[in-house]
Amino acid sequence: MSTFDEILPAIKEILQAQTENLQKLGAIVINRDLNGRVRLVVNESIRDDTEANHALNSIVLELHTRLGAHSFPPERMVLFEADVHTVIQNAPHFKLEGFDAVTIVDRLTTDTDWANIEPIAAGAPRIVFFSIKGGVGRSTALAVSAWSQAQQGKRVLVLDLDLESPGLSSSLLPEERRPQFGIADWLVEDLVDNGASVFSGMYATSNLSHDGEIYVVPAHGRDPGEYVAKLGRVWMSKVGPDGVRESWSKRLNRLLNDLEQHLHPDVILIDSRAGIDEVASACVTDLGACGVLLFAIDGEQTWSGYRILFRHWHRAGVARGIRERLQMVGAMIPELNGAEYFEGLRERAWNTFTETLYDEIPAGETTGERFSFDESDEAAPHYPWPVKWHRGFAALRSVHTRFQNVDPHEITAIFGHLVDGIDAIAASEGERHG
Repeated sequence: MSTFDEILPAIKEILQAQTENLQKLGAIVINRDLNGRVRLVVNESIRDDTEANHALNSIVLELHTRLGAHSFPPERMVLFEADVHTVIQNAPHFKLEGFDAVTIVDRLTTDTDWANIEPIAAGAPRIVFFSIKGGVGRSTALAVSAWSQAQQGKRVLVLDLDLESPGLSSSLLPEERRPQFGIADWLVEDLVDNGASVFSGMYATSNLSHDGEIYVVPAHGRDPGEYVAKLGRVWMSKVGPDGVRESWSKRLNRLLNDLEQHLHPDVILIDSRAGIDEVASACVTDLGACGVLLFAIDGEQTWSGYRILFRHWHRAGVARGIRERLQMVGAMIPELNGAEYFEGLRERAWNTFTETLYDEIPAGETTGERFSFDESDEAAPHYPWPVKWHRGFAALRSVHTRFQNVDPHEITAIFGHLVDGIDAIAASEGERHG
């Protein structure tokens, strides 16, 4: 009996053996429904083509035999459409590796689509702070980065999109400065065309700003209200008067564009939800980020999670669209045996990138134009920007107090590589748009 993980390998093997029949069918969509069952969608034009139908039946019977419970019965496996490309619209999809005319469409219960990589947004550079697991100092590092950017006179927009575990705003805003509303409020109100009523009350300026400004948009407002009930609705798609469906991530992107137009930031820092879920997908792939910082501690859970994500990008054929935006961050480098720990972290990061995102270099060939790096190349995305563990920055709630009497040299010692790296990303984007 085949399992879900065996569906695509079995399809590839069958189609490779049926190359001659496949050529008679033109474009094919392989639709995996919500239950993981497979159907074929082919052009209406071949319905009355005896030779094409014979080829199609041969493929269908083989698929049914191999896939078992993960296929429809042969008499129900084929759907005819006037234009097969209409099946692809608004659904996660990717080309089957090695088959230009075969597209896989996945029907999912959410709008999550890690394989949809939006182009880098015009305007202020957007930098996402992401991690496979929580508790790695990601939000604290973002708060420090916002402070550092403001110290340089920049206008910084900070979004707390860790909606299910909010807290970033507490590090940048004392309680009396927190705004009335937050992102969850806007997403719920927007469903009934009432987003404008909360827009001006969903951000506040941090008193940690000096030469610049830090605008903070929290997950929820000063009084969370019915936050759990709102969370159950923020992921909703919205259907406009014209009947066009707008996914929740596109609504979120619309909010971000409106905030950027209103506040005119120089840089946008986004705190993502940890893990491979719909919030993280929106942050990493849907908001047009130019930089995605991958926080990591050296443990199997970290590398297993990143391998799953990287392999998905590789399998979906979108690795080239995201890999140049990625940068590993070594989180919470310990004080004791820190150098040895960092070397192990770097090695495992390099192995993970090499397995899935870096181009293979044939024996005897130089790197040339290929996207590949030596393990020790400090400019490579796998080479971690180290963030040292420090007791004074270990608890997010203490960061706001710490900043009142912060020593810039201490910030440099702990977060220097991260701060410099963000400066470089922002400068590079400035040159690209300049």
